[in-house]
Amino acid sequence: MQYVWLHGFASAPTSSKGQFVRDRLRERGIELAIPDLNEPSFFDLTVTRMLQGLDARIAAPAVLFGSSLGGFTAATWAALRPERVHALVLLAPAFDLGPRWSQRMGPAEIAKWRTQGRYAFDHHAWGRKEDLSWGFLADAHRHQGFPLPRCPTLVVQGKRDEIVEPALAREFTRRMEGRAELVEVDEGHELNANLLALWRLVDAFLERYAERPTPK
Repeated sequence: MQYVWLHGFASAPTSSKGQFVRDRLRERGIELAIPDLNEPSFFDLTVTRMLQGLDARIAAPAVLFGSSLGGFTAATWAALRPERVHALVLLAPAFDLGPRWSQRMGPAEIAKWRTQGRYAFDHHAWGRKEDLSWGFLADAHRHQGFPLPRCPTLVVQGKRDEIVEPALAREFTRRMEGRAELVEVDEGHELNANLLALWRLVDAFLERYAERPTPK
């Protein structure tokens, strides 16, 4: 069984949530891979590129963790490759990515991005602005807004999320028809106010649906 974490947009493998979950899994003898989704170039980032990276990385059945954009990507890959995903943990997953992103930016900024071919976004992990190609949003619109994996899925969503509306997680859970469990917590988008409480939710889910070796 492989365990893989997909970080969020303009984040990195050093994110506090990913590192915390990696350390807890390591205590159980499980290695969590956290690929850098910025590579080889943040400018050329697309969901399709990330999906292709998972195709190359994952051979055995996997447990996928995804945060925000990583959550949307993990759910999309699981829906496309059902035989290769054992279970999903999605944290504030950015469903309905293309339409919602366009709505948040507004027509004027979208037109500017399309015309110039690039747009500067705050890269939170690197502490600076980074240009992103228009291809990111064009590609986002090509993917299903609510991918529906077959595997058991845990969704953790902040009730005060200012980036990803909680209604998206509720709609995804409804469409999953019993395959997804939604837990809403009194937090914002980052979901890092209480990492121990977050881990307890994840750990209980893994105990039910994934291999969980006992500590050595």
